[in-house]
Amino acid sequence: MSLQLGLRANLAQFSLLVAVNALVGGVLGQERAVLPLLAKDEFGLTGYTFVLTYVIAFGLTKAATNYFAGTWSDRFGRRPVLLAGWLAAIPVPLMLIWAPSWGWVIAANVLLGVNQGLTWSTTVIMKIDLAGPSRRGLAMGLNEAAGYIAVAVTALATGYLAAHYGLRPAPFLLGLSYVVLGIGLTVFAVRETREHARLEATQHPAAAEGMPSDREIFTRTSLREPALSAASQAGMVNNLNDGLAWGLFPILFATAGLSVAKIG
Repeated sequence: MSLQLGLRANLAQFSLLVAVNALVGGVLGQERAVLPLLAKDEFGLTGYTFVLTYVIAFGLTKAATNYFAGTWSDRFGRRPVLLAGWLAAIPVPLMLIWAPSWGWVIAANVLLGVNQGLTWSTTVIMKIDLAGPSRRGLAMGLNEAAGYIAVAVTALATGYLAAHYGLRPAPFLLGLSYVVLGIGLTVFAVRETREHARLEATQHPAAAEGMPSDREIFTRTSLREPALSAASQAGMVNNLNDGLAWGLFPILFATAGLSVAKIG
């Protein structure tokens, strides 16, 4: 069967990847409502700077992994990188369930950063591969919508689980189920999309010039091209806001007397 670009031609795989990225978002969402309260109630952490160490550990690791995810997906294939990201997530909910100290939580968030950097980035790349040049924006939008809706829904669900069964282990068992399902779909249902990207590349004369180096990509997106630089800056600010909200809002709401279910 010959390869084709476009959403309609690849609807089944595209829809599957939307579902996979919803699971990726769910793995992140398992921490949203619960972890700041866990820091306060079970580990006795009161300083905001100390509590936010897990957000910093996650952010730095995810940023570094994001940077290499594209190169690795070209070198090794999209599907192996996606699977590697899911495998990195296996210990995360288990470490959060059994963590005897805050250091375990920080280590779990380093692995979570690897997971999110590899899986989220790769699902974006795979959808763009399938959609082709005319529907890249729509592919990206559907990917982000699925991921962040799943973050929100899982934060809501874990809040209710924590209210009824305690902060551990019930909320993180939901995250573990997402990881198991994500691995299963990646192994048995997701197909490689790298050849779709190569097909598109043959349709562009500029492809003959070769790929730009990592250094050139960095300078283009960060400094030289205004549109890309602005997008990068906006993305950084958006993620900074999100990280601060993740760490601070649950504690603020708990201080105001909200239950964990309402915080979720």
